[in-house]
Amino acid sequence: MNRRIHWIPNMITLGNLSMGFVSILIAAEATGNGPQSYILSGFFILLAAICDGLDGMVARALDATSELGADLDSLADLTAFGIAPGFLFYSMVLGEYKIDVFGKEDLFPIGMLIAAIFPACAAYRLARFNVAHDPSSFTGLPSPIAGITIGFLPIFLGKDHTLPHWLGIPLFILIAFLMVSNIRYGKPQVAIRSKLTPLRAGLMLGAALIALFFVGFARWPWLVYGLICLYIFSGILTFLIHILQELRVKLD
Repeated sequence: MNRRIHWIPNMITLGNLSMGFVSILIAAEATGNGPQSYILSGFFILLAAICDGLDGMVARALDATSELGADLDSLADLTAFGIAPGFLFYSMVLGEYKIDVFGKEDLFPIGMLIAAIFPACAAYRLARFNVAHDPSSFTGLPSPIAGITIGFLPIFLGKDHTLPHWLGIPLFILIAFLMVSNIRYGKPQVAIRSKLTPLRAGLMLGAALIALFFVGFARWPWLVYGLICLYIFSGILTFLIHILQELRVKLD
């Protein structure tokens, strides 16, 4: 019976992996379909993130946590938040970057090498997390947040907008390297989970609906992306403040 219970959160984790894989397939078929396929591919990365959030909650609720589940979660995260966003961004932006080396048939795939940075950083970040991690904070940007940041780009831009390459490529590389940085990021879900009550959950839901009402339901991507950017820059700002404090102590 205990083994069967363990497979409930594990199946949700496999759903995470499957959503990431489907996102890759959709991005691979984007030729001719344009932004709509990229938007759908990004939505599947968001669905993967929902599965990633649910599997841990279900495992703790059923007391069905296991080493197998933890390892499976890392593999699923690598697929959904490392490989899938990297492939999506390659299809959207980086596919056209090739350098002619010896002739027209000999093209050096510089875009592929840039795209490979993202899954490589995600793999390293997940491996580092499995070896050692702080229960109160993340070291480096969490891979689900990084994956959502890239996966949400086509949704945020919409069908009628394109991403300027001079802005998109540096952002892509920055998000990748933030995953393997030593910048500390908080775990808001830990604080919420420890203090969450039905009343507070209802108030949070009501506040979210009110925010959507004032922002406009058609502009919900702005609200979501704003929250993501706020989380990313909060870690960077805290890191810079910490460096300034250390310099001040040394100067004093």
